[in-house]
Amino acid sequence: MPSPSLLTGRYEKSEGESMILAIDVGNTNLVFGIYDEDNLVASYRTATHQEYTEDEYGLVFDSLLRFKGIDPKGIEGGIISSVVPSLTTVLEKMCDKYLSFKPLSVGPGVKSGINIKYENPREVGADRIANAVAAYHKYGGPIIIVDFGTATTFDAITADFDYLGGAIAPGISISSEALFKSAARLYRVEIARCEKIIGRNTATSIQSGIYYGYIGLVDNIVAKMKEEMGSDQVFTVATGGLAPLICSGTKNIDTVDMMLTLDGLRLIYEMNID
Repeated sequence: MPSPSLLTGRYEKSEGESMILAIDVGNTNLVFGIYDEDNLVASYRTATHQEYTEDEYGLVFDSLLRFKGIDPKGIEGGIISSVVPSLTTVLEKMCDKYLSFKPLSVGPGVKSGINIKYENPREVGADRIANAVAAYHKYGGPIIIVDFGTATTFDAITADFDYLGGAIAPGISISSEALFKSAARLYRVEIARCEKIIGRNTATSIQSGIYYGYIGLVDNIVAKMKEEMGSDQVFTVATGGLAPLICSGTKNIDTVDMMLTLDGLRLIYEMNID
């Protein structure tokens, strides 16, 4: 299987191979990856721009793909999960106009194999479905997924691939911004790991509160979810931008998988192609 060149970081594609594009649209970041079969050959993270048109996103995608040596014409299909409805249509138009295929969008009617037990299945975000599919196929069940995005979400999946539901908490970044905006004498600090919980100045006190506060939130929610699921042996996987930072201090996270959502999108795509 070809891989990015060690010298240039550019992907070298062999004849006869096809690639797919997986796009995960969050409120803060847009993440996308290129798969050659089950091999993730390139991934990208950009800011989500809700005001962008299909032409502007076409330029962004074309530039980033070609920078890694990927010819956009070699992509045969794609899939989108989005929590920003206005961008779903924009990206669908972008794929049709610039990449010459109509992407699949994760939503009602799309096969995922998961049995959603939510009272209203339509309320479950596309990214949470993709996470659940990837987590179950990669690690088995029962499993809990923690996603550190704009919101911090927790999802519970049974051994029979039933999606039970979960919990949603404010994300680390938006909680921190609310603190800085509402408290006149407090200022923005880097969200960072703290060796000691007792801060000796304002900056380290804020960092301690954010870091250890979210560690406590994650460990407590995961522990209580395991209780409700009837086992303390439930595997727990975390993903999202700040997962490595927070999970370095938790007790209840078994592994961090930064490509979980994209891997789930690839699996869902394969379930739905003819």
